[in-house]
Formats: sequence, structure tokens, C-alpha cells
Amino acid sequence: VQLQASGGGLVPAGGSLRLSCKASGFTYAYYAIAWIRQAPGKGREWVSCISASGGTTDYADSVKGRFTISRDRAKNTVYLQMNSLKPEDTAVYLCARSRYASGGSQAGHYNAWGQGTQVTVSS
Repeated sequence: VQLQASGGGLVPAGGSLRLSCKASGFTYAYYAIAWIRQAPGKGREWVSCISASGGTTDYADSVKGRFTISRDRAKNTVYLQMNSLKPEDTAVYLCARSRYASGGSQAGHYNAWGQGTQVTVSS
């Protein structure tokens, strides 16, 4: 199982970034995928998830209305479009595969993790 996150960078407050999570080594279409972030000195925070079918999405209150998760079955890739970025969005963003076709905010849902991509938002 491999989950390769990319697309991070340094942006000013109010800017946008699109993160990508490329999946391989498993049947991508069977599993929900989530984005989780970890800010310096803090624990992991669940950000968003998308079901295996792509028909159900969910977001943390802190990003609702600003972030959009989507998936491209042909490319085995999940995206996180992040708009109106704030300095408090600064973190390492990781993608994770759920044990199930549906996602959730609990850490126990996820049993495979990729390496992270750094997002830094300057004020």
C-alpha cells in the first residue's frame, strides 16, 4: 500500500493550494480516503474524507466552506482543494486509507498512511 501526497508549498494568507494523494498497491476504488494534518507541536487533526464511491464527503468545521475533497478513479488520486488559506492551516498534510468504503473522523478508521506534504501559510 502506497499513498503519495504532493502539492504543498508556501502561500500567503487568502491563497490557494491543491494537494494530491496518489494511491497504489491496493484496489483504490474500494476504500474511503482522508486527509489529516499535523501542525508543529500539536496532535493530528482529521481534515476531510471521501467515500469509496466519491458520493459522500465530510469536513472538519475548521475547513468547511474553504476546502473541497474529490477523487479521480482513472488516476487513483484524491485531491484537496484548499482556498482562503489561513496561517492556522499551516501543517504537514497526510493522506490515509480507511479500513472501509466509508470514512470518518476517528483515527481507528484508518490503517494505511502516506508521507506528508508541508503547507505553510504566511500572514
